[in-house]
Amino acid sequence: MSTVGAVVGNSGLSCLPDSHRCCAEGHIAGCDVEILLAVIQGVFEFLPVSSAAHFILVSKYYAFTNQSLLIDISLHLGSLIAIIFYFRNDLFNFIKNKSFLIKILIGTIPIIPVGYILYQTGLVNQLRNLEVVGWMSLIFGILLYVSDRTKITKKIDTEFTNKSALFIGLFQILALIPGVSRSGITITSGRLLGFNRFDSAKISFFLSIPALTAASLLGIYNIYKEGSAELNFLVIIAVIFSFIFSYITIVTFLNFIKKFSLKVFVIYRIALSIFILAIIYL
Repeated sequence: MSTVGAVVGNSGLSCLPDSHRCCAEGHIAGCDVEILLAVIQGVFEFLPVSSAAHFILVSKYYAFTNQSLLIDISLHLGSLIAIIFYFRNDLFNFIKNKSFLIKILIGTIPIIPVGYILYQTGLVNQLRNLEVVGWMSLIFGILLYVSDRTKITKKIDTEFTNKSALFIGLFQILALIPGVSRSGITITSGRLLGFNRFDSAKISFFLSIPALTAASLLGIYNIYKEGSAELNFLVIIAVIFSFIFSYITIVTFLNFIKKFSLKVFVIYRIALSIFILAIIYL
């Protein structure tokens, strides 16, 4: 697993071995693999259901044999472009409002040293198993339900303070554990603070920008260091499909939570955890 995966909160991509191109045993191969990975990255990166859980499950089922670091970067990059494109007007305003950028930085900093330590000690690899994913999906699914019952008392425009950013950033550290979900835990912490679902999701999405940027930049550095860059058709496919599915997910999710609670994601997480734990213990 790369440092990227540890620092940005176990996107799940790094659960697949490194090599120079991507293939799989079974019924999918070549381009189909990139599309499958792009769907998982695009859909589950931004939903509160843990992308790592789905990457690990899929990798177990399809027995992936190779996963290019360049493909990792391409998938992260597609998601990054999607979220920047969707929030382009907000981000333009934030450039003028440096205080908000500082808050996002404050919310991002806590996960970096912890992720680095987990990677350097090898603990992050020990956590990457279905049993951990199953229990974390269950526990933090229940916590998501509890948080979503919190009374709405704050607005992002006036009450998203440095202290709030740090609180959410500290919770984001838990996303280093597979099955927790970076999106899920940041939305959970936002709701616990009293922000509504939409504002909590916006904070979560804004915090994903430094994470995805770090993933892309660190990955590019690793490729440069290894001298293994191979820009090809599969990389372009990965970026395009990751962007498409990420953008669709962002739009759909934000529209959904304006009208409905997070209960459907809680149910999904619990069902997924039961399925995973049944595989392990039965």
